[in-house]
Amino acid sequence: MNNNKKGFTLIELMIVVAIIGILAAIAIPKFADLINKSKEGATKGALSSVRSAIQVYYGDNEGWFPADTLTCITLNAKYIGEIPLAKKPGTAHADTRTVTAVSNGGAVTDATGWAYFNDPTHAASWGNFVVACTHEDIKGRDGGTTVFSPWSTF
Repeated sequence: MNNNKKGFTLIELMIVVAIIGILAAIAIPKFADLINKSKEGATKGALSSVRSAIQVYYGDNEGWFPADTLTCITLNAKYIGEIPLAKKPGTAHADTRTVTAVSNGGAVTDATGWAYFNDPTHAASWGNFVVACTHEDIKGRDGGTTVFSPWSTF
């Protein structure tokens, strides 16, 4: 009698499942990190777009930055269609388009959205647009209580 069975043994199947589990354990954290990096990259790209719109406004208005919370640059989509989302992965902040005005030369507080320095009496910071967050960014840079957040330096 010829015992010619085809198929895999239970041990072979268990080894394959174990290998797939090990590969998944390595790949999933790397994938999650890539998602966070892409969100931070999108935020920094949006930051650059709004800064460009502010500079065009500055040029059109003879050296004056917007004095509001940037609603004037989105009016009729002349400079930018809308304020983009601020995505801050690794923090407790939700994605939002909120722009907080910072006056009197103040520092960026840990808040949601963006921060805009709209006080012309403080020339060093006037017209700066930054991410309103003091948490570490993906690269581990800590903003603490500095005037500009680590998310805004690139």
